[in-house]
Amino acid sequence: MSPLDAAGATPPLVSGRAAVLGLGIIGSRVAARLAASGWQLRCWNRTPKGLAGEAPTPEAAVADADIISIYLKDAPALRAVMQQLAPALREGQIVLNHATVDLDTTHWLERLCAGCGCQFLDAPFTGSKLAAAAGQLVYYTGGDEELVRSVEPYLRLSGRELLPCGAVGSATIIKLATNLISACTVQALAEALAITTRHGVAAAPFIHAVAENFCGSPLAKFKLPTMAAGEFEAHFSLDNMRKDSAYALDLAAAAGLETPAIAAVSQRMTELCAAGLGPLDFSALAKPYLGPDAAS
Repeated sequence: MSPLDAAGATPPLVSGRAAVLGLGIIGSRVAARLAASGWQLRCWNRTPKGLAGEAPTPEAAVADADIISIYLKDAPALRAVMQQLAPALREGQIVLNHATVDLDTTHWLERLCAGCGCQFLDAPFTGSKLAAAAGQLVYYTGGDEELVRSVEPYLRLSGRELLPCGAVGSATIIKLATNLISACTVQALAEALAITTRHGVAAAPFIHAVAENFCGSPLAKFKLPTMAAGEFEAHFSLDNMRKDSAYALDLAAAAGLETPAIAAVSQRMTELCAAGLGPLDFSALAKPYLGPDAAS
């Protein structure tokens, strides 16, 4: 089916053919939810995952798709795949970018889609592995309001809420700004937990105190117990957060702003990724405090 009806309006996409590009922690779980909801799904990943509906190439994945969802890792991956894919895109297809990338790449992708006759939505998300599996992601949307309304039923198969942000690019900016807060918060939690426990105070009362303090948050509630236990299974990797911090610093520089907090945390994450912690959850910012060999 075409996403455009005879009158040229964009009807809600409640079912049809979809393609998911990028089958990492989030993309694989979104793909599973789409397939379970009755969408005819093709998917693709640079390293094959052996999932149902997986295509050998991105071109094969999008060939019959009404809507294309992108969950690739970063801007270089997105640019490389979309440059390869551009000749295979068809007029009227809808391209949704959920990957967290820099602002220039978002606008570059918007122009590429326009040149191919595709509609484009800037649609990054917040939420990690558990949220994706449960359909509880929150999507930030930047772009045409009518297009947002048309894809809302589709996005609600993996998300509980859509937050309209404005024009294309606005959702990218908000996503990077909120990740800046998360990165700095987890670094602060790691330092505070280390100070507390190194002075002989148990982690449990500290965690309880944070929960009852104004500094408490869902992020602290989720991350502090696992940080205290030294458990760093990836829900959102340290390397991904490092990447996003670099994009946030680019935004700050473009606006002529000094941002010492995220600059320091970005440098810290870069060092820990170089030490081999990149695949772990970004709460691994606490790992070096757990012992002399913890950062290796």
